[in-house]
Amino acid sequence: MNDEIFDGKTFQDLTKDIYDNATEKRNQIKILIKEMNKMIKSIDDVVILAPIVKEYLEVGVKNDEHLVKLASVLQRIYVKSKSSDDSLSLTEKEKEELMITLQNTVDEIQREGDKWGS
Repeated sequence: MNDEIFDGKTFQDLTKDIYDNATEKRNQIKILIKEMNKMIKSIDDVVILAPIVKEYLEVGVKNDEHLVKLASVLQRIYVKSKSSDDSLSLTEKEKEELMITLQNTVDEIQREGDKWGS
């Protein structure tokens, strides 16, 4: 699992990124909540700030879900490719399905990134 999967990233790098993202997001949420508490003076403030926080949290969760999906696909490919049992080797149909799943996941990540970046 030390093989490069893209742009200098290995499977281990990807799983570390997933863990680091979750940890960083948890810390960012704690900081955001502390800062919001200082800003909230009325119910109107909550009405304004809550949708912003909700969107921020949803995008973060979706990004993590995409990374986990990608890791799952890569793990399946890795396990199948390292198996010595021919019955577990990938058929052409399985390879195609994995590639479609991988491409769909990458496309979803890109769309979410574009949406968040704009």
